[in-house]
Amino acid sequence: MLLARAFSSSRSLAAAGLWCRQKHTLPDLSYDYGALEPTISAEIMQLHHSKHHQTYVNNLNVAEEKLAEAKSKGDISTVISLAPALRFNGGGHINHSIFWQNLSPDGGEPEGELLAAINRDFGSLENMKNQLSAQTVGVQGSGWGWLGYNKQKGTLQIATCPNQDPLEATTGLVPLFGIDVWEHAYYLQYKNVRPDYVKAIWNVANWKDIAARFNAAK
Repeated sequence: MLLARAFSSSRSLAAAGLWCRQKHTLPDLSYDYGALEPTISAEIMQLHHSKHHQTYVNNLNVAEEKLAEAKSKGDISTVISLAPALRFNGGGHINHSIFWQNLSPDGGEPEGELLAAINRDFGSLENMKNQLSAQTVGVQGSGWGWLGYNKQKGTLQIATCPNQDPLEATTGLVPLFGIDVWEHAYYLQYKNVRPDYVKAIWNVANWKDIAARFNAAK
């Protein structure tokens, strides 16, 4: 009965022209495409941001439009069928929006409460980097490596996600720092040597952004 009422309300809103949704847009970068060189080339950044991320945004908007239409018609089968597209493209948009902010040509070093938490949970900053790097390099196929925050335990935690699965929605961990190991993120520059890319990306880690996410998650 509640489900029927929900779909009935959706149909009423659509009929009245009140069903509106703000479309997702590609976020601007706070730095130029070439700002992260030599760690990440301008060519990779331009393609990754303006082509790959834009595609996730476009496809997410299409999926949400189809979802709204299906809800307005009470078409539960279509609603269910759209879940993979929403997960993949929504995750791609979420992950990349974090990724761009996680990077900076002058990201500094961890300090204060964040550094204390890293030392507490991993023994040292170097240990954390080594553990996250190893797990990220080991991702089979495409995916992400993450430093996340476990709100229930109050600790930092490393995790990997396949494809574009978003960290928080699939593990409950709050994303602090992500490493994209889809080949489009590094192949033009590092070829098939993923470990070199993962090692180098620490040179442009934006610790100010990571610290801000850590403080907000606590």
